[in-house]
Amino acid sequence: MRTKRAKSEKRLKPGRIHAVLTTLGREIAQEIIPAGTVLPPENDLEARFGVGRGVVREAIKTLSGKGLVSVRPRHGTKVLPRRDWSLLDRDVLNWLVGPDKPDRELLLAVQEVRLIIEPAAAALAATRATRHDRQRINAALEAMQTAENQDTRTAADKGFHLAILDATHNPVLQGFRSAIDTILSTVFVVAVDSVDGWYEENLPNHAATARAIEEGDAQKARRAMERVLGYTQTKLSRRKVGANHRDRRTSRPRNSRHVQ
Repeated sequence: MRTKRAKSEKRLKPGRIHAVLTTLGREIAQEIIPAGTVLPPENDLEARFGVGRGVVREAIKTLSGKGLVSVRPRHGTKVLPRRDWSLLDRDVLNWLVGPDKPDRELLLAVQEVRLIIEPAAAALAATRATRHDRQRINAALEAMQTAENQDTRTAADKGFHLAILDATHNPVLQGFRSAIDTILSTVFVVAVDSVDGWYEENLPNHAATARAIEEGDAQKARRAMERVLGYTQTKLSRRKVGANHRDRRTSRPRNSRHVQ
């Protein structure tokens, strides 16, 4: 009986670690637990989550590996400032941008990084892409052109950008895959809610990028990708400004029912 229980707990452990990690990660990323805070002792976290010490320690160890906390004997587990976090880590990005209220300032910051990296990646792809690479890029473009809903559009757009990164055959650039994957998902959520026709309007820029890579023209590929990302940057910036204007309008309550 004891053996069965031990096996059952072992099977559940990864799920429990993920649950504790995700909850604490989101609370730190959303500043519910602000930088400089010392996390509660292990026994308090065990009681809060209903888990054993091993689960808590594994979750804290992972948070430490992502740069969110530091663990020092006799000083406890301290939340570190954002500058120390692994901001290109898939989990950290997911916790930061959030599913409901994306952090647009962060999205714009990552878009700036994409503007530095992806045009250069497109230029490299134009000179290094194999026949198979070009087929993947063109297939992703075709999928974008025929996609009919947000899910298929997101998948196709991700496929396009990731195929270009892979076509560079540069392992460091390919290391940005998970970050771009995560950001594209969130960009879609924001953009779909912002400007009608934004997806269709940017398709010609994607097509120009694919065509330049097909032709092996590095400079054309670079410029075309700059237009792809510049378009998205512009739309996100306008969405932010529009949201600020709406926030100011709605912050002027006409009666007590609007006060929050």
